[in-house]
Amino acid sequence: MKKNNSKRMIIYPGSFDPITNGHISITRRALTMFDSVTIAVSANPMKKTLFTLEERVEMVREAVKNVGHVFVDSFDCLLVDYVTSKKTNVVLRGMRALSDFEFEFQMSLMNRRLDRSIETIFMMTDYKWLYISSTIIKEAAFYNGSVKGLVPEIVCQKLKEKFGHNKPNNQGG
Repeated sequence: MKKNNSKRMIIYPGSFDPITNGHISITRRALTMFDSVTIAVSANPMKKTLFTLEERVEMVREAVKNVGHVFVDSFDCLLVDYVTSKKTNVVLRGMRALSDFEFEFQMSLMNRRLDRSIETIFMMTDYKWLYISSTIIKEAAFYNGSVKGLVPEIVCQKLKEKFGHNKPNNQGG
């Protein structure tokens, strides 16, 4: 088989509301297979987000600033159109459990229906991030629970600002 010497980029789309250490782990692992990863933050108006698009992009940029070959962008269109505009055809999706699979499988099939050239790679999260989701992080932070070590420091700060927690709780916030 002939080796392809062209640079390969993968697009990692999502709302990243907020980005977690699980997302960063998947990004780092994808770099072992691809030359670069573009984290594409979705502006999806159908989804109610805690953080604005600009805030999410800022947090992602800060979180990956020391990880080489990772780019951060945002998009407000069909994913297949965005992916094509970036001159690649590969999408990365992270999965934690079987419950993620059904939704991700449906999205992957819809993307292939819209553009047959689009391929989706599913990557399982590392076991230590298995129970982490942006939704759970937001709920814990809302009630002033500690999310330290589960999300980048910038996310801890922004969650405290968003929910008005000026001091950490007794769990080390």
